[in-house]
Amino acid sequence: MRPTHFLTALLAAFLAIAPARAEEKLTLTDLAGRQVTVTVPVKTLILGEGRYVPILAMLDPDPISRIAGMPGDFRQLDPAGHAAYLKRFPQMKDIPVIGHGSAQSFSLEKSITVKPDVAVFGLGSGHGPGARHKEMLDALTAAGVPVVILDFRMEPIANTPKSMELLGRLLGREKEARAFIDFYSRELARVTDGLKGVSSKPRTFLEIHVGMREDCCASMGNAMMGRFIELAGGDNLAAGKIPGSHGLVSLEHLLARPPEVYIATAIGAAGTTYGKPGRIVLGPGADAATAQEGLKRAMARSGISGLKAVKDGRAFALWHHFYNTPLHVAAIQAIAKWLHPDIFRDLDPQATLAEMFRRFQPVPLDGVYWMALDAGVGR
Repeated sequence: MRPTHFLTALLAAFLAIAPARAEEKLTLTDLAGRQVTVTVPVKTLILGEGRYVPILAMLDPDPISRIAGMPGDFRQLDPAGHAAYLKRFPQMKDIPVIGHGSAQSFSLEKSITVKPDVAVFGLGSGHGPGARHKEMLDALTAAGVPVVILDFRMEPIANTPKSMELLGRLLGREKEARAFIDFYSRELARVTDGLKGVSSKPRTFLEIHVGMREDCCASMGNAMMGRFIELAGGDNLAAGKIPGSHGLVSLEHLLARPPEVYIATAIGAAGTTYGKPGRIVLGPGADAATAQEGLKRAMARSGISGLKAVKDGRAFALWHHFYNTPLHVAAIQAIAKWLHPDIFRDLDPQATLAEMFRRFQPVPLDGVYWMALDAGVGR
């Protein structure tokens, strides 16, 4: 055997028998400001939201092996994304379901029965238990299951790097977390740096859940995706008009202060019954023709069709689930380009999204995630 081959074989044998990373007790401050002591790296965990699976996958190439239980919201609310993960990880179908997309349906008994090392919940989760469900948090802690609160939803821009750092420490994937945070920060800086010295802020209206209800118009204010508009250099017309993170804005209000840019969120899913009539289809597996057809139909609604933004061709749509994933950095770039096309002429949010999938996702990028009314896919 050649010396180099011998050394290679010796190194491989050493790595095969080398002990796993030693466990250690660690006290963390989570996104709710709680002091939590955990043994890291965690071997098993439960999730407060199933849609955290792709976030785990940003740091761990085999996230499914760690999950002892999760709610059914991933399959229910993002069926196309769930199908892509199920194809990549068939064993995901065997994960115990511990809830059905709401805090009320979350099973405390089943969560304890699966014996996780830790529970990972959201700060202000809309589809599972969160920081405000103190009795559940206390019960899990008393049962020996520490609860760590993350946030990708309420204050996504401020809290995504903090949450990824925490997740990296929990999983023993600090290096991977740092690589993601560096990428995320660099791509956000391309927007904030481009807006330095820019004072104009186009009036922008974000309508969420388009096609879910007859009344107009659900939106987000000073939180969640409303922060995307703010950072991208827009004036969010719902900011200060909605108590809490999301609510309704009347059509009369929009007509009195017409938006210069209109953005819809798409809750339709490709190839599933979630792509109901009236819903815009974007995200995994979505094609451009179907997406634009849905956006055009939504813009033809009474009242909406008369808005200045629609008449001027400055109407767009985004995949709704950007609101609860670090992938939102690409969406912020897309919005910045829509609001300030001259400044961000050379910015390519599609390339950013493609790089995120290539580097940080175990499934391929497949589908259209945003759309422009007048020119097809909004790049």
